[in-house]
Amino acid sequence: MTGGGTGATTLRLVRPGDAAAVAALLRENWPFLAPYEPERDEAHFTAEGQGELLTAALAEHAAGRVAPYVIEHDGELVGRLTLSGIVRGPFQSADVGYLVAEAVNGRGVATHAVAALVELAFAPAPGGLGLHRLQAGTLLSNSASQAVLQRNGFERIGVARRYLRIAGRWQDHVLYQRTAPHWS
Repeated sequence: MTGGGTGATTLRLVRPGDAAAVAALLRENWPFLAPYEPERDEAHFTAEGQGELLTAALAEHAAGRVAPYVIEHDGELVGRLTLSGIVRGPFQSADVGYLVAEAVNGRGVATHAVAALVELAFAPAPGGLGLHRLQAGTLLSNSASQAVLQRNGFERIGVARRYLRIAGRWQDHVLYQRTAPHWS
């Protein structure tokens, strides 16, 4: 998939070997990301800490509860994108969360990565996840992330008061959803 103005944007499943690169991404971009993220301890920004988190995410992936990806642009790891809270049965739903490096922000990278995720999430198994619904939330002030979701066909469904503890305080979020293009 091509995106971000020049170059290619791709999505792939995380690997344990990504720990150092993910830690570096977070450390280098924390001033940019911090207003949109929960508070983190120092271990979160180390290769060891990320190694533990990636290993846990891959175990959850094997159990079918999480789909953890990295976003690469021109072969460089520039972000993370995760489907969490995957629920099967009659719900067939998951939550979408993502972040990208400041250097690629505003260049279409997140938009293209979310588009790839939507395609994968809604495609039937065995190649896809066969989900029916995706949900995402953004801070009220995060118009860039809202635009990413809207460009990918997500519709605003409301505001959740005091939804998540972000940057040290409970904050309201705008909720979005997208359902699969089929009705069966």
